[in-house]
Parts: sequence; C-alpha cells; structure tokens
Amino acid sequence: QVQLVESGGGSVQAGGSLRLSCAASGYSDGNRCMAWFRQAPGKEREGVAIINGDGGTEYYADSVKGRFTVSRDNAKNTMYLQMNSLKPEDTAMYYCAAQTVFFCINGGNPSKYAYWGQGTQVTVSS
Repeated sequence: QVQLVESGGGSVQAGGSLRLSCAASGYSDGNRCMAWFRQAPGKEREGVAIINGDGGTEYYADSVKGRFTVSRDNAKNTMYLQMNSLKPEDTAMYYCAAQTVFFCINGGNPSKYAYWGQGTQVTVSS
C-alpha cells in the first residue's frame, strides 16, 4: 500500500520561505509521477508543481513560477517543494500526490492521481 506523508508546513510572514517534504513508502515497482496540489477554503484544488519519476521534467502553475521549486530524491523516496517569496494568497492546505505511472499524464488533473497525502497547512500573513 502506497503511503504519502507531508511535512514542513507552518505559518510565515509574506516574503518568507518554507520547504515542504513528501515521504513516500510502499512502492513496489519504481518511482512515479508526483505533484503538489493546494486547496484554499472555498476554492478548488489546484496543481502547483508536477515532476516526472526521474525528476527530469517539471511543471509549475503560473502563480508560483519563479518562486517555487519542486525536486525529488528517489534514493530517499522523497519529494520537496521549496517555496520562496511567499504571499498571503499562497495560504492553503498543501497535498502531495502520486500517479501510478512514471511519466505524468494530464498532471494538472487531480483525478489522475491514485495516491494522496493527508496535507500540511501553509499560512502566510501580510
């Protein structure tokens, strides 16, 4: 059974930084496409950053380009999200998710992900 566990969320002031981690376990057949999503109260879940199984291809939502960086360490089965220059509008619950394939398919669509973490809260104050 695949399990994803996020950590690293917290409260920061605008302009600050946080680094989220997502530890994966239970894979029996190699690395998977993974992504970070976020959901603010009253809003739909949106894809923030997506990364292929080999870490070779990344996608970022326009709202975070130039500020967020996704990476992964497959030896540690961990994905990261470095978030810099945080803004109040980045406040949300952040989730990591994994597909069942190596190369991402329709990576921005939450329904394409088979596995989800429990989420970690990020709050940015002005």
